Amino acid sequence: MRTTGARTLAALAGAAVIAGGVLLAPTAAAAAERVVLAKGHTDAVDVHYHDGELSLEVHDDTVSPSVNRDPADVTFQVLPEAAMAVPDDPRFAFLGPAGSQIWLLPLTQNPDLLWPGWNTTTLGSGVFADDQVRLSLVEVTGPGNVWVFTQDSFGGPIMKFRSDDGLPDAIDVPVRTHAHANWAFSAEGDYTLTFQADATLTDGTTVSTGPVDYSFVVGELGGTGPDTVLSIAGMADEYQPGDTVTLQAVQTPQTELDHYHWFSRCPGSDDFAIIPGEAGASYSFTATRELNACEYQVKLYDDNHNVVATSAEVWLWVAFTPTDPEASQTITASIDPTQGALVISVDPDDRSVVLPPAQLTSGGDSWESTGSLRPVTVTDTRAGTPGWSASGQLPENFTGPDGATFSSGYLGWTPQVVDQSAGQGVVAGPVVEPYAVGVGGGLGSSAVLGSAPTGVGRGTATLSAGLQLRLPTETVPGTYTATLTLTAI
Repeated sequence: MRTTGARTLAALAGAAVIAGGVLLAPTAAAAAERVVLAKGHTDAVDVHYHDGELSLEVHDDTVSPSVNRDPADVTFQVLPEAAMAVPDDPRFAFLGPAGSQIWLLPLTQNPDLLWPGWNTTTLGSGVFADDQVRLSLVEVTGPGNVWVFTQDSFGGPIMKFRSDDGLPDAIDVPVRTHAHANWAFSAEGDYTLTFQADATLTDGTTVSTGPVDYSFVVGELGGTGPDTVLSIAGMADEYQPGDTVTLQAVQTPQTELDHYHWFSRCPGSDDFAIIPGEAGASYSFTATRELNACEYQVKLYDDNHNVVATSAEVWLWVAFTPTDPEASQTITASIDPTQGALVISVDPDDRSVVLPPAQLTSGGDSWESTGSLRPVTVTDTRAGTPGWSASGQLPENFTGPDGATFSSGYLGWTPQVVDQSAGQGVVAGPVVEPYAVGVGGGLGSSAVLGSAPTGVGRGTATLSAGLQLRLPTETVPGTYTATLTLTAI
């Protein structure tokens, strides 16, 4: 059993939760593979309503793009690093004697642990009575007790669910809510937490998800779980000479292991040979006729370089180059040096930023949340390399529940140059602080994200920015959205 003595619940004192600001909330895709979620953000209890039916899903934000999963396909792991001592504070005596051991997934995000929450942001207003649903913890089975609680502005616990004083426990959750809490477990082992969502439609009809089981493992994963199966995705039925082949190693269920080796076996060889330098989950190369009928395989290793899983082989088929002169064509391509363009773009599947729930500052005078802008690509192919400047602005205020708004100026950023072509001279724009009375600031006005001076702008650069949201304490709680407009000149 490992403990983390330096971290205690006292570190959460003063933490409170409201639904944080949301920029362009993501649209999740379906997923079917069995996964273990151990680190990163996830809306564990994600409430949906479609075609007259209420359902619970898992919104997995640990992958990009994020996906929705069936709770039956997910194991939530509370890593051993979540172990901590119960603080010597009478407010937390419900967790056990001071100094005793618990395992805690905290209210505020720790990048080394799982950050689960609940979510009703997909539910529309005017559908349910009082614009709310009831979320219940119906049953807990496992080796210990479970507590789910938030904290007030003074750090005191606000209990949501607890298994040690009788279940079910229920809370009413407004629609358009995204919330996180402390999840505490009293013992290591396997748990099943059974949740249920119920609601009354505005016409008086009641709807329910029925009981839905969620699997949690506190500590190391046991040997009774599913073995990791490794497969290779991305191999097409046939390639033309010169095509790029990109193969991807796929773990089922997904683990934290990321050390691979790729192998090949071509006609005339009896054994697979290691491909030098290829130790990642992805392997790309150029198809040639010489590689036709070669087989490829990938292996996954643990930290001691033991083989954890080996994929089945996949075959590469490369078409013949046409040799009949009467059935061939000569194609000549050229690039006009006087032409070119300046293009700014974002990946259409990676254009959503969800800020964590805002937290009260230590001084108690504002709510704050931080995050990161998704990658922005600027490509300049113009002759003469005149240079360029890329800027961003939130032209409209954030909008939230029941018409509530707050100024776009309350969001600021710290621009960053993530990558650029060789010889480019791209520099990050200046820091823009969130709006302050008498000082100004914020992204309500256009601000430079990055720029390249004359003579060194040609090529492709990737830009990003650290985001900082700072709101007055009187801001109405809820989920807010705004759209960031990007331009390059």
